[in-house]
Formats: sequence, C-alpha cells, structure tokens
Amino acid sequence: MILGVTGGIAAGKSTVVGEFRRLGAEVVSADQLSREAVEAGSPALERIVERFGPPVLHADGTLDREKMAHIIFGDASARRELEAIVHPVIEKLAQQKLAAARSRSRLVVYEAPLLFELAAQRRVDRVLVVTVEEKEQLRRLMARDGLSEEAARRRIAAQMPQAEKIARADFVIDNTGAQEAALARVRRLFEQLAGEADLCDSQPCR
Repeated sequence: MILGVTGGIAAGKSTVVGEFRRLGAEVVSADQLSREAVEAGSPALERIVERFGPPVLHADGTLDREKMAHIIFGDASARRELEAIVHPVIEKLAQQKLAAARSRSRLVVYEAPLLFELAAQRRVDRVLVVTVEEKEQLRRLMARDGLSEEAARRRIAAQMPQAEKIARADFVIDNTGAQEAALARVRRLFEQLAGEADLCDSQPCR
C-alpha cells in the first residue's frame, strides 16, 4: 500500500512522515526527488539556467533553491515555466522509486507537498492531509525560513487552499497543537493501514 502525505507549507508534514518512518514504513520524498532532478550537470538544470540565467546557481554549479524560490513565488508565470521543466522529471523518478519501495515494503509513504496539484494522487492508494491553523502556519513559516509576513503569505497563497485538500483526503491530521497528539494519531493510522496492507497482498487496495 502507498499512502500519499500532503498538506500546506509549514504544516508539519516532515514530523508526521518521520513518525511513519520510525514505525517501519518506507518513505519516498518528492522534495528529495526534486533535488535529484536538478543535480549539477543534469539536463533539467541546464534548461533552468538557459531560462533563468547563471545567477540561479551556486559557485559549485548546484541550484540555488532559495534564489529560485524568491523568483517563482513572486512571479506565477516563472513558477509555471520552472514546473514545466522539473515536474516531468520528478514524475518519472517517483514512478521508479515508488515501484521499488512497494516491492520491498507493505506500507510506503510518499511525501508530496504538491500531490493534488500535480495529479500525483493517482500513484497512491490513500491520501493523508496534514493541516495547521492559518495563524500558526504563518508563524511557523516566517520562523523557519526567515521570511517577512508578506513573503510568507505569498508562499501560502501559491498553494492549493487547505480546505480543498481536506475535502479530497482519506485521512486528516491536525498538527496545530501539541506534537504528541499528532504523533499519537499517526501511530493509530499506521496500525490501521498496516492491517489494510495485509489485505492488499491478496487483492487490490482500492
């Protein structure tokens, strides 16, 4: 079984996914795949440099992700152009990594912030959305990334509304309050999905 985990920026997805990993699930991270997609010397990175110029690179030839974030979160057209370059590569990597993980583990977690935006939910059996109250989300994002309130709000606004993600989810974990409460919910969900995964050995999960 593959569980897709998504949610808004700074909702605490990594904390939730980390608990699934600790419990024994195999994890595939779309963020890690995005880094692999634009490794130094890769065709995708070459196209990015052609479009946005050499200043988006560090001195060692790797992509300056913070500089790219500054560009794309202030320009929707630039964001779409970057996505057109990178997302097909990520999709191919995700198919490979998920297939390999599924062959090794009964429960695979695919952490993908843009799961719905990229229609990647078709690659998973269930979807978990990690949520957080807007005020707390804003506070965490500003503290984590050192952003002004205006810049943080732009990044939040660039994503699919949280309510829309919730409406499309199979499971929801609210990560606004005490972390232990969210982790306890993860543990209960892990037990439930591990049981369902046993059934998937003999029939489709859906």
